[in-house]
Amino acid sequence: MMKALTKTVIATAITAATMSTAYAADPITVYGKLNVTAQSNDYYEDGKNVSNTTIQSNASRFGVKGAFELSDSLEAFYTVEYQVDTGNASSDNFTARNQFVGLKGNFGAVSVGRNDTMLKKSQGKVDLFNDLSGDLKSLFAGENRMAQTATYVTPSFSGFQAGVTYVADADSKQQEENGFSTAVMYGDSGLKKSPIYASIAYDSKVKGYDVARATVQGKIAGFKLGGMYQQEEKLNSNVKNKGYLLSAAYSIDAVTLKAQFQDMENKGDSWSVGADYKLGKPTKLFAFYTHNTPESGDDKDKYFGLGLEHKF
Repeated sequence: MMKALTKTVIATAITAATMSTAYAADPITVYGKLNVTAQSNDYYEDGKNVSNTTIQSNASRFGVKGAFELSDSLEAFYTVEYQVDTGNASSDNFTARNQFVGLKGNFGAVSVGRNDTMLKKSQGKVDLFNDLSGDLKSLFAGENRMAQTATYVTPSFSGFQAGVTYVADADSKQQEENGFSTAVMYGDSGLKKSPIYASIAYDSKVKGYDVARATVQGKIAGFKLGGMYQQEEKLNSNVKNKGYLLSAAYSIDAVTLKAQFQDMENKGDSWSVGADYKLGKPTKLFAFYTHNTPESGDDKDKYFGLGLEHKF
């Protein structure tokens, strides 16, 4: 059944993208990326040391998105996106990512469906090793994509924008409690329209945690420097952890050098270094090394990878 569903999704997306329709204000966009690494991994699992090599996918994805102009002041929009795991032993390798429909106008934008929370979105691009072994989610709570959400995002006012995500208590990850995720952001997260990006965000009862997060990233003398501070508390416990992340990138022609360090109280720390080589606008070669140390100081994890990414 999964194979049939996968074939249906792909066929529908390709057909929709290649057909023109009188009902669409804008053409449907098919998009995605493939990010695949050859990795040497040395880590601990269930108290045992595991050493192996993998050819693995890192959040590779395939999606369709589009918009429909309902009137001069109202637009409908949607996204249907799947993750593709090229390294999965099974050929049934599609899993759901963001899948939502919404309305946009002078009032801002409202969307419903499966979506990233506002706290997750608020990180911008401060995590330079996103989707790799050094991803900030290895130590930080709050990187959530929830199935039953409603999100409202305001229009931009002098570079400021705010948003709130409601997570329904019927979501299986919600422990039968309604959750809310809020954020206030300033600037362009891509640092193309502004030299600085900053945000503050808060999760209340989302996936078993309360989380407060502050993020900043900016351009200084050719460097991209970023930082994040987070406080997190697991619900129904007295455990409160504090942590931070620091990241830096510097580009020399087609090469971007990257470094990142993160630490979370009672969990441990992680540092990563890497380099990207841009072959063209959609394609890059990259390499990274990540070293994770748990709070105990034992059972350290080490990852070295060489990869290729192509966006379409």
